[in-house]
Amino acid sequence: MSSAVDPRAVRVELIGGPTAVIELGGLRFLTDPTFSPPGPQPSGASTLTKTVGPAKTPEDLGPVDVVLLSHDQHGDNLDDAGRAFLSSVPLVVSTGAAAERLGASVTGLGEWQRMSLARPDQGRLHVTAVPAVHGPEGMAASSGPVIGFVLHGEGLPTVYVSGDNASLRVVEEVAHHLGPITFAVLFGGGARVPRLDAFLTLTSDQLPIATELLGVERMVPVHSEGWAHFTQDHASIRRAFEGSAMQERLVLLEPGEDVTLVARELPGIAGDSWRR
Repeated sequence: MSSAVDPRAVRVELIGGPTAVIELGGLRFLTDPTFSPPGPQPSGASTLTKTVGPAKTPEDLGPVDVVLLSHDQHGDNLDDAGRAFLSSVPLVVSTGAAAERLGASVTGLGEWQRMSLARPDQGRLHVTAVPAVHGPEGMAASSGPVIGFVLHGEGLPTVYVSGDNASLRVVEEVAHHLGPITFAVLFGGGARVPRLDAFLTLTSDQLPIATELLGVERMVPVHSEGWAHFTQDHASIRRAFEGSAMQERLVLLEPGEDVTLVARELPGIAGDSWRR
C-alpha cells in the first residue's frame, strides 16, 4: 500500500507487455502479470513467443495490493512467472473462469459486477468489471472470457483498464455506463495469431478513436511491445496520433518508465493534467 498521495493523481508505470503498475487512492494495482524471461510461453493449445523481458522483477516491484487479471488462459497475459507471482498478492480480481481454474485466492467478477476496497484515507475504491471482446464479435467461445476494469471512487479520477479488447463498441459502452472516464490504460498491439485472420486487440489506428470515444484527459497504451504476435508497436501508435485532435492526450511509455497523471477536474479541485 502506498503512502498518502494527491487524490487527483494516478501513477502508471509500464513493466512490459500488458503489465503495468497503477497507483490510485493509496492502493497499488498490477495488470496482467508477465515476468518470465524471453522465450516460448504456453497459451492454451498454442505457444506464444516473448521477445523482451520485464523492466522489473517481482522483487524490484515492491508490494502490490491487487492484481487486475483480464484473463488467465493466454500466456501473453499471464506467463509462468506471472502465475507464480499471484500467490504473493493479497487480492487477485479476474473472470469467474479464472477463479475456478486458479483457486480461492482469485475473486471472479462477471461483466458490470463491482467490488469495493478500503482506501488508506478511509474512503472506498470500487473495481467494476467491464466487457472485453478478445477478437471479432462472437469470439468469446473460442478465446474464452476476458474482462476489463474501471477503477473509481468518491473524490478520485476514474480509470479504465481495457484488458484484451478489440471492440470499439465495448469502449463506447464503458464510456456510456461508467463515464466520465478520466484516464485510460488501453491494450493495443494489434495482436494476431496464425489460426485466426483477425486482430485480437485494438490496433494503433483504433487507439485515437477509442481515446475520443472515452473523452479521457490522457491515455496510456500497454500491450504493444514484447511479444512476437503483436503486429504493431509504439512507432505505429505515434504515427496514428500524429496530427490528430487526440495527439496531446497520448502518453506513450517505454518499459521501465512511469508517469503521474493529475486530473484537471474533481469536485472542488482543479489542477494541472499531468506531470512526468
